[in-house]
Amino acid sequence: MPDEDGKIDHYVLEYRRTNFEGPPRAKEDQPWMVIEGIKDTEYTLTGLKFDMKYMNFRVRACNKAVAGEFSEPVTLETRAFMFRLDASTCHQNLRVEELSVEWDATGGKVQDVKAREKDGKGRT
Repeated sequence: MPDEDGKIDHYVLEYRRTNFEGPPRAKEDQPWMVIEGIKDTEYTLTGLKFDMKYMNFRVRACNKAVAGEFSEPVTLETRAFMFRLDASTCHQNLRVEELSVEWDATGGKVQDVKAREKDGKGRT
């Protein structure tokens, strides 16, 4: 943490993305993403996706004259719990298809009635 002497004007955050299996390692072809002009010692990075690996976060302090050395890189991941929904055992109001789920407030009853009316069976 910097001293509270006011010499630091802003911070620069850089990070490289990677999405491959195995231990974290730098891929030289991945460009550094740069966020400049950060005024606080905390920053929220938005737009990250679940189950992506982000590595080599580093930061440096700057003043109006010069930029300091980068900090040691830190490796971070956005881990996700992967699961699948089973259409045969789900609630009757859920419509499960591949990777999408929709809530059907009628529980499929409207579709069943329309299908019966098409077949000439109608309602009883």
